[in-house]
Amino acid sequence: MPSIPPIPSVVTLVYALVVAVVAYRWNWISQECPAETKSQHGGYLEYECAGKPHQSSWRSWWHPQHMLGGAHAGHIHGHGGKDWNILYHLGGNGPWVEKVVDVVDGGIAVPHGCKVEQVHMMSRHAERYPTIRVGRRMIKLLEKMKQSKIAFQGDLAFVKDWELFWSDDSLMEHLTSTGPFSGTLGSFTTGVRLRTRYHNLIPTARSSESKIRFWASDSDRVIDTARYFGAGFFGLDWQDTAQLHIVPETSDLGGDTLTPGDTCLKYVEDVEEGHDKGPAMMQKYRATYMPAIRQRLLEQNPKMEFSDDEIYAMQEMCGFETTVRGSSHWCPVFTQEDFLHFEYARDILHYYRAGPGTQYGALMGWLWLNATKNLMLEGPLAGPLFFSFVHDGDIAPMITALDIINDEEHLPISHIAASRKWRKSQVSPMGGRTIFEVISCGEKEGKHVRININDGITAIPDCDSGPGRSCPLADFARRVQRKGEEVGDFREKCGLSTDAPEKITFLHQ
Repeated sequence: MPSIPPIPSVVTLVYALVVAVVAYRWNWISQECPAETKSQHGGYLEYECAGKPHQSSWRSWWHPQHMLGGAHAGHIHGHGGKDWNILYHLGGNGPWVEKVVDVVDGGIAVPHGCKVEQVHMMSRHAERYPTIRVGRRMIKLLEKMKQSKIAFQGDLAFVKDWELFWSDDSLMEHLTSTGPFSGTLGSFTTGVRLRTRYHNLIPTARSSESKIRFWASDSDRVIDTARYFGAGFFGLDWQDTAQLHIVPETSDLGGDTLTPGDTCLKYVEDVEEGHDKGPAMMQKYRATYMPAIRQRLLEQNPKMEFSDDEIYAMQEMCGFETTVRGSSHWCPVFTQEDFLHFEYARDILHYYRAGPGTQYGALMGWLWLNATKNLMLEGPLAGPLFFSFVHDGDIAPMITALDIINDEEHLPISHIAASRKWRKSQVSPMGGRTIFEVISCGEKEGKHVRININDGITAIPDCDSGPGRSCPLADFARRVQRKGEEVGDFREKCGLSTDAPEKITFLHQ
């Protein structure tokens, strides 16, 4: 298995370090906050105020196109009140956000009398530019609007002076590197944040003669995320003590993979229940809310009618541009209700593509979950730190196999399920991470497993009797074992040969 070559530029990482120090958190309007202000959204925009580290003002993040055409601070919000934070409604196409739905009270602090012995993380890559397919859809839309010579009015009046948020198509699919939500900065600060929590485990991890291993699937944006994270967690000289192992995203790996969606052949080929089910279900739901938006834009600009794909591209640009420039003119084109629909459309997409809505979801996700369970049972001898970097399409199956936020009934495509647990924005936003902590709470309490999804401690249903609603390790292991028996053999269900690898073997120190 190949290892990552040295980082080509230490200067880039030094820059990230400086930025991280002066802008650990940022404020939308200014550095000053009203004394009565309290954090309602875990620290975003104007809510990041009392009791937080020093932060630079939003003005320090000036971008050449940030203020183009009279943009102002409110554009990050779209149409909505003060309590509306659009970052929670971008369906995974925007910056990282904390999980705030169905979380355990008390925050991420380790329960009294307990200590963390082992950490396992599965993380999505950090904030990125659009994929090539999505980017081309945006380019096509912008060309259509610009070439029409129409003087757009109303919500689209800004288009005349607006420029695409990337100048080179080679940037597509790669991490963003500008603004407060940049992927490079987010990856590095995540490393620093986790070092802050788990620094006491590093000496133990380094006590072995071999370097500390961590893993990334073979995608540039995933690898770069792991590299920046490594610099934040282990230090700029991380390659002296740690080694990043790259796991190919090829179909021949069978069950020995970080990306089972690429190796499960039936999942790829099954049009009705496989990968393609998600887009099909999303398009059906999308058709329920697009007509009203289309009509509104048509009334403002009678000379141009937009298709569902074009309107969807506009909504996507809100999040993607925000990760590059810090805000987007496309956000206020839509109402709060429009974005609630967009958020749900994205939930539908991932729920039915790689989550509980496909019969292959838990089957694929169990591979990493089972390998992690075995490391937990092995205990301290296995090592204390295990970090894996993947795509959101790999996190959804693992979350599904864990049965931690699965809804009792499948998500409907006729209306928004307002009380749903499955929320893409909070489960796997850009940089989204699920952390499994093995905590030891003394001889009487024993060892437990605590789940941290994007800094929101989340209890496992029917397994939360431990400190801080953690799950006893023995019960967790039995739970994972039962799930394996339920989903069946990976090779058989995926249509692979009997000589294909059946499980993950690389996840060890």
